[in-house]
Amino acid sequence: MPKDTPQDTDDDGAYCAPADRPRPAAVAGPPYAECVLCREPTEYPESVKGATLCPRCEWQEAQRTACSG
Repeated sequence: MPKDTPQDTDDDGAYCAPADRPRPAAVAGPPYAECVLCREPTEYPESVKGATLCPRCEWQEAQRTACSG
């Protein structure tokens, strides 16, 4: 692969996040992070790094990846 080609990697250099990676803890009150898909509030604080998903989009994403064979 050419060196000038951008790669989609995580902070640790992995292409996909491992399934056993710990999820951020939910918070009791605002400010909540915004879902990157539907822009609804999530259960995670705004300080969480990465792509945060609301419970509905997180469930739908899990369904898509589980059935992708």
